[in-house]
Amino acid sequence: MTSEGRDQKSKVSWCWKQKHGITLEEPNDNLCKAYMKKAKSALNMLTAAIEKEEVDWIATTAYYARYFSLYALLQRCGIKSEIHDCTISLMHFLLVEEDIVEEKAYAELLSAKELRIDTQYYVTEQIDIEKLGRDASTARSFVLKMEETVENLTENQIQEIRQKLMNARL
Repeated sequence: MTSEGRDQKSKVSWCWKQKHGITLEEPNDNLCKAYMKKAKSALNMLTAAIEKEEVDWIATTAYYARYFSLYALLQRCGIKSEIHDCTISLMHFLLVEEDIVEEKAYAELLSAKELRIDTQYYVTEQIDIEKLGRDASTARSFVLKMEETVENLTENQIQEIRQKLMNARL
């Protein structure tokens, strides 16, 4: 296991202990579809934000489109996480390390989260418009990739993901 892998396992283990950190439930296709619908709704709002040049909302909707699509995938596996950092750690620990999702997607989600935080909480700082543009332009492909991953996920992979998560609880 790489140092990044150990770090993610440690974070996931911490998340198990938090009130709204991680809960293992039954896999839920209905919730998966509902969160994917939320991701697509966020993409629609992203388009509107771009048209109106609403910088804050571009960053926010681009992030949430990604986040909801990841959450849809976790719901497909029966994993609930209400803490964003825990959800993102789950992405690396359960999906990147198992070659289900590319490392690039994980890095993209982290970057989108950072950009959303910068626009939301640090209003006095200058926003990197080029970075914002790249972030917005890749959100749709991220969501489509997550949707494809959901569709191609096998029952065996779901069981392996759930087992790995249970092992991290210890």
